[in-house]
Amino acid sequence: MNAGLKNMNKSNENMYGYDYGAAVIGGGHAGIEAALASARMGVKTIIFTLSLDAIGNMPCNPSVGGTGKGHLVFEIDALGGEMGKTADKTMLQCRMLNLSKGPAVHSLRFQSDREKYRTLMKEILENQKNLDIYQAEITEIIFENKRAAGVKTRTGEIFGAKTVIIACGTYLESSIIVGDVSIESGADNMARSSYLAENLKQNGIDMRRFKTGTPARVHSDSIDYSVLEIQRGDEEIINFSDESIYIPLPQRVCHITFTNEETHRIIRENLHRSPMYSGQIKGTGARYCPSIEDKVVRFADKDRHQIFIEPMGDGTKEMYLQGLSTSMPIDIQRKIINSMKGLENAKIMRPAYAIEYDCCDPLQLRRTLEFRNIENLFGAGQFNGTSGYEEAAAQGLIAGINAALKVLGKPEFTLGRASSYIGMLIDDLVTKGTNEPYRVMTSRTEYRVSLRQDNAGERLMKYGFELGLISPGRYAKLQTKLEQIEQEITRVKNKTVYPTDQTNKILLENNTSEINAAVKLIDLLKRPELNYNNLKEIDADRPEDIPENIFKSAMIRIRYDGYIKREEAEIARHKKLEGRKIPEDLDYPSLKGLRIEAVQKLEKHCPENIGEASRISGISPADITALLIYLDRNQ
Repeated sequence: MNAGLKNMNKSNENMYGYDYGAAVIGGGHAGIEAALASARMGVKTIIFTLSLDAIGNMPCNPSVGGTGKGHLVFEIDALGGEMGKTADKTMLQCRMLNLSKGPAVHSLRFQSDREKYRTLMKEILENQKNLDIYQAEITEIIFENKRAAGVKTRTGEIFGAKTVIIACGTYLESSIIVGDVSIESGADNMARSSYLAENLKQNGIDMRRFKTGTPARVHSDSIDYSVLEIQRGDEEIINFSDESIYIPLPQRVCHITFTNEETHRIIRENLHRSPMYSGQIKGTGARYCPSIEDKVVRFADKDRHQIFIEPMGDGTKEMYLQGLSTSMPIDIQRKIINSMKGLENAKIMRPAYAIEYDCCDPLQLRRTLEFRNIENLFGAGQFNGTSGYEEAAAQGLIAGINAALKVLGKPEFTLGRASSYIGMLIDDLVTKGTNEPYRVMTSRTEYRVSLRQDNAGERLMKYGFELGLISPGRYAKLQTKLEQIEQEITRVKNKTVYPTDQTNKILLENNTSEINAAVKLIDLLKRPELNYNNLKEIDADRPEDIPENIFKSAMIRIRYDGYIKREEAEIARHKKLEGRKIPEDLDYPSLKGLRIEAVQKLEKHCPENIGEASRISGISPADITALLIYLDRNQ
C-alpha cells in the first residue's frame, strides 16, 4: 500500500485529494467539531461520512446537555465549538436540571429538533472555508513508518493527509440486534463501516466491543395525553452560547408515564428472549443508561420506572420513549409499551434495538488524543469508548485542534482535569481507561464548585481566542463581563448596611436574623435566605444598567467563596504535580522503590507527568514518592 501510494505520487503529484492537512473519518458530533476546528484554524481539511444525510444525526434521543453533559456543551462553546449554537437554534424545550441543588450541578438540557439540527450542521459544514465534505467508506488508514499518512476509500481512492482523525461513532463492524435477529448495520439502519476495524487491528491498535441501545419511537396520535403527567419547559430561557439570541417560541410540552406491575411481569416472563440474557449480545453496555429489562432485574424492589415521552421534532409525529431502551423482540416491545398508562394503543414507528460496535482502548491515547505509538493518528468520540453526543463533540474539538496545531508546527493543546470537564473526561480515558461506554457526570470531578456552567467562558475562552476559534469581539465582550462582576463584588464588599427598623423588618420577613451593628452588604448576601431580589430596598444604589447575569455570577462567587478558595488551593497543588514532567524514555525497571506492579502499569500507560501517573489504577503514594525522588536527583 505504501509503495502504491508513492508510485501514484510520482505519476501525478497533484492527484486530487492528496494535499490535505487533516482527514476526519465520520460526520457525527465528534467528526463535525474536529473538522470545523481544523478548518477554522487554517488547515485544509476533508471530512468523510458514510452518508451526507447522516451528518449531525442523533440516532438516540435528540437532546443536548443534561447533568454533566450541559457543562461540556458550555465548554465546547467557550473554546469555539459549534454544538451549543446549533442546539440554541433548534431547541424545542429548555430545562435547567438540579435547581434544588447548588450551582455546581445546575445543568442545562435542551430537547432539540432532530431534523433541523442535522440540516443546520450539514449547512455549516458545507459553508466552511478550508473544508471539503466527501461521502465514502474509509477502509484503510495509510501508514508510513508508524505514522498516519492518508486514507483509502472502499472504491479505491487514496487521499493523503498529514493527520487523520478517527471519529466513527458506533459504525465500526456494527450490528443491530432485536430479539434473536442480528443485522449487519449502523445506527438507524444506515450502512456500517465493514473493513476499517480490521485494518486498525492489523496495525497494532487494541480494539474492544461495546454495546448501546435506543428505545422505540411511537406515533404521537396513538398516545392518550389526557392521562399523562405534563412536563413543561422553563419560563426563563438560557442559551448554551453567549453568541445566540433567543427568539421566544412556544416550547413543546413533554409528558411522563411509568412502568407498572404488568410491565414488569411481561419483561420477567420473557427474559429468555432478551439478547442481553440469552448471551447473544457480547459487547459491554453503558451502566448509566441500562435497558428496561436490565432495570427491572437490577432494581427488583422498584414498583415502577419513569418514562419520558419527548418529541423528535416539529415536523414529525415521532415521539421518543426515554427510559425504555430495549433489545427485546418486537412483539414483546409492543406488549411492554401497551401495558403503560397513556400508551395502551401506542403504535410503534421505529422499533427499539441494541447496537454492538468496535472501539479502541483509550489507554493508547495521549491527552492530545493522538495515539501514543502512531504519530499523526487521532481518535475522538465513541471510537474512544465514550457514550453521548456531548462527550463525542468535546473530544472531536480537542482532536481537531491538535491535528491542526501539528500541521501548523505549533505546540500541542491539552486541558487538565482541574481546568474543565473536557480535561477530566480525557484524563479519565487516557489514564484510567474504561471497561464500558464512559459517561460524564458531575460526581466524577474533584472540582465541582470551580467547574460550573456559568464560568465556562471565564475558564476557557482565552484558549479559544489564542487558537483563533473565538473572535476578538467576543473575547472583549467576556472581558467586559468579568470586569463588571469584579466591580459588583467590590461594591457589595464596601457598602455598609446599618441596623435600621426597615432593614431588620426585611430580614425578619425573609426568615433570617436581625443585625445589631453595621455590616457589609456582602455579609448579608452570604446568608442562604437572602439574595439580590429580596434586598432591593436595602440596596437602593444597585446599578440599573448592568445585565441580570452579572448579579447572578457575583452572587455565586460571594456565596461559595470559601469552597472556591479551598478548591483553588487543591488545584494549585494539582498543577504542581502536572508540571513535573516524566521523560518519555524513562527506564522504570531501573528505578529503586518501584513495585513490580507499578513498573508494569507505568510502562503500559507512559504517563507524561507525575499528576497523570498518580491517577493510574494500582499506582501507590510510595510509587509516586520514588518517581519524585528520581526526578529531583536527575532534573
